[in-house]
Amino acid sequence: MELQDLILNHFSDSIAVKQKSAGELTGPIFEAGVAMVDCLLNEGKILTCGNGGSAGDAQHFSAELLNRFECERPPLPAIALTTDTSTITAIANDYSYEEIYSKQVMALGRSGDILLAISTSGNSGNVVAAIDAAHERDMMVVALTGKDGGSMAKKLMGRDLEIRVPSERTARIQEVHLVVIHCLCDFIDNKLFGGNET
Repeated sequence: MELQDLILNHFSDSIAVKQKSAGELTGPIFEAGVAMVDCLLNEGKILTCGNGGSAGDAQHFSAELLNRFECERPPLPAIALTTDTSTITAIANDYSYEEIYSKQVMALGRSGDILLAISTSGNSGNVVAAIDAAHERDMMVVALTGKDGGSMAKKLMGRDLEIRVPSERTARIQEVHLVVIHCLCDFIDNKLFGGNET
């Protein structure tokens, strides 16, 4: 395959997965947005976690809420559990890497808060452990997954929501996760502050 064709294939594949996702994920994204708005209105916060590219997505979401998305408005409470290297390395060193998020959820999470758990495979052990910790703290979980949902999908219960990208390819899943994050940020801004009506 020519390298230019390889590049074009990335674009066409990305467009196809996004179109399929638009058809399948609008409802779950809407429900997650409603839940997040309710959480914030009731003085709750959103904790986020993931690994690798999903850690970047967790931080991206947190930054959009704490600072701003597209409209001027007050900062909103969100914490990316991926950013405190002293805490993460202490937990990984003294206990295990699998507990780097669950210990933070146990310390920072409260009933009424939401955990935004991100994993393209749904099988990240430390994210699964964070879901267990969130349930112990009576928190709702919004899971961004892909493929078959993995272990995370099996952990979800009751009011939890899964937004599962209909793709097997990690790059495509990550691309849609970013669109989902932007949808959620825009939903929150519009519902709470009017946002930028587009």
